[in-house]
Amino acid sequence: MSKFCIAALQLALPNQNNLLLLQTEIESAKKRFPWIDMFVLGELNAYGTDVTQAQGSGGEFERTFSNLARKLNCWIIPGSYFEKSDSQVFNTSPVINPQGEIIARHRKIFPFLPYEQGVDSGESFVVFEAPGKGKIGLLICYDQWFPEVSRTLAWLGAEVIVCPTLTNTIDRENELVLARANATVNQCYFFNVNACDQLGFGQSIVVGPQGETIYQASVGREIIPIEVDFEQVRSVRERGLHGLCQTLKSFRDNRLKFPVYLDSKDLGELGKLGELKLPDSN
Repeated sequence: MSKFCIAALQLALPNQNNLLLLQTEIESAKKRFPWIDMFVLGELNAYGTDVTQAQGSGGEFERTFSNLARKLNCWIIPGSYFEKSDSQVFNTSPVINPQGEIIARHRKIFPFLPYEQGVDSGESFVVFEAPGKGKIGLLICYDQWFPEVSRTLAWLGAEVIVCPTLTNTIDRENELVLARANATVNQCYFFNVNACDQLGFGQSIVVGPQGETIYQASVGREIIPIEVDFEQVRSVRERGLHGLCQTLKSFRDNRLKFPVYLDSKDLGELGKLGELKLPDSN
């Protein structure tokens, strides 16, 4: 079968160490919905936004969720944490399989500058396979604002894109638009998972491969188990959205070389925008 249940956990969390609470929530959800194959948490849910909580890979954060994945025999994408690597810090999301193995780590490619200070940019893309089911790609929050990132995941074969998010600002509605757009133009499922309470404004959203909103949460705690169908993605990509737009094929077959990507030294009109910094008061 091509179906696979992904549970988005939109949790009410304070901006502090929530590791024990997250374990309890996952265990409770698995007991209530034993058919869940994968759990996805929001960005920075475990320790909050304090970059001084950074830890090395293989530390408490990853060990905790690896043990839990093995115990429950399920996949876990436990949001993200600040990962310390030598003199750098990354906003990192691991992918943990049901054997408790970390099979990939996505380092956020676009930290939310100029606000997310002290965090370095990742430089690689993560697409992994759920054996016998299909391919899943991973973003973190601000990555979704850059269509090149999600398109690259689709190019690598992602049929589902998972995006742990931490948004507590007035642009949440824009992100809902982006979730629908990313799903539509890449003809895939898109899971945008936010926190609520102190950490986020909720409104997590799951969008299907024809751009349809499968579910949009409110602003409180919600457990959102959604069964995705990889064969539906393949059908939409082959036959077109509602039998119409075969977007990925058109992108593949068009030989235009976009000028914005041809010369990395030529910034075009973007070079006139000035420094990336906090806005000044008027």
